[in-house]
Amino acid sequence: MGTFLTNSSIGRKLVMSITGAFLVLFITFHMAMNLVALISTEGYNMICEFLGANWYALVATVILAAGVVVHFVYAFILTFQNRKARGNVRYAVTSGHKGVDWASQNMLVLGIIVIGGLAIHMIHFWSKMQLQEIMGNHENALGYAVTDGSALIAYTFSNPINVIVYLVWFAALWFHLSHGIWSMFQSLGWANQTWYPRLKCLATAWTTLIVLGFAAVAIGFYIKSLGCCAGC
Repeated sequence: MGTFLTNSSIGRKLVMSITGAFLVLFITFHMAMNLVALISTEGYNMICEFLGANWYALVATVILAAGVVVHFVYAFILTFQNRKARGNVRYAVTSGHKGVDWASQNMLVLGIIVIGGLAIHMIHFWSKMQLQEIMGNHENALGYAVTDGSALIAYTFSNPINVIVYLVWFAALWFHLSHGIWSMFQSLGWANQTWYPRLKCLATAWTTLIVLGFAAVAIGFYIKSLGCCAGC
C-alpha cells in the first residue's frame, strides 16, 4: 500500500486529493470561525479558549500540520516528476482543455506563496496564542491573554502593511484553491465533459466565499482601527 501511494501516479494523486480536501475543509472552518470575531469579541475568544492547548486541539494541530506537510511534499514530487516525464504538463491538468488557465500553470509558485503566508500567519497568531499556552504562559509578548484572539486580530490588522500582505496571500490562495478543488475531482475521474463546468463553477464559488470571508476580517478590523484612532 505504501508503494502504491508513493510510486504510483494514481496513488500520489489520491494522496493529494485526500489531503487537499482535508485542508479545504479546515480553511472553510477557520474562515467561518474568524467571521465570529467581527460579530462578537467575546464569542470569538470563547472559541479561542476552547481551541487552545487542550489535548483535542493539540491532536488536531498535529494532524493539520501533517496534512500540510504531506500535501506540499507530494505537490513538489508530482510537479518535478511530471516535468521530467512529460515536459511542461502539470499535475491534474488535462492537456489542451479549454478550461486550463493561468493558475493551473503556476500551482507550484502559488503553493510556495501560500506556504509563505502560512508562516507569517503562524508568527502573528499561533506563536502568540497556542504556543504560549503550551509553554505555560498566560500572556504573550504583547501583553494580551493567550486566549484573547480578538485583541490580537485587532492589533495585527491595525497595521496597513499587514493588511496588504494578507490580501496578497488571500489572492494567491484564491488562485491556488480555485484550481486545486476542481483538479482534485478531475484526478478522481469525476470531471467529465458534463461535470467539468459544474465543478469549475463550484470550486470558484467556494473559493471566493472563503477568500472574501478572510478578507472581510482583515479589512473590517483595519477600518475599526481607523475609527478608534479618529476617536482618540
